[in-house]
Amino acid sequence: MPDHEYVNARLDPITEADFETMARLGETIWRSHYSPIIGTAQVEYMLAERYSPENLRAYLDADDRWMELLRLDGRPVGYCSHALSAAPGEMKLEQLYLLAECRGKGLGGLMLRHVETRARERGCRVLMLTVNKQNADSIAVYRRSGFSVREVAVFDIGNGFVMDDYVMEKLL
Repeated sequence: MPDHEYVNARLDPITEADFETMARLGETIWRSHYSPIIGTAQVEYMLAERYSPENLRAYLDADDRWMELLRLDGRPVGYCSHALSAAPGEMKLEQLYLLAECRGKGLGGLMLRHVETRARERGCRVLMLTVNKQNADSIAVYRRSGFSVREVAVFDIGNGFVMDDYVMEKLL
């Protein structure tokens, strides 16, 4: 899916052949970005859960969830995932991640617009997400993109860890 600013950027649905790439990207991005926010132990726990082949396989040929790999000049630099939520007319932006060197160049916006388009195509009127309350840079990006805080929530993710998040939403 090329964008006018990035004809050399492409979002493709993941395949089983992408699982190792997804895990490596996740490790690189999460360790650098999230370790200062939630700590190394929680990052390692979440990486082991999120990027297992079993969890990634749930996105293959699904009709309620999608994950796409972003390639810039053929090189994997980020990814996004989204899923229909339990609430009618609502989609959840589950993940939107970029390598640090690619941030601030419009690629995150390209992925966000892609997810918004996918939500509209499925008749969703709301796009929601959760973001750690300490993740100030991402919160600022989401606010500039039209999201507002819907609620504050703490999610128990197991192993003694919690996610202390804002639930944000954007009306489409």
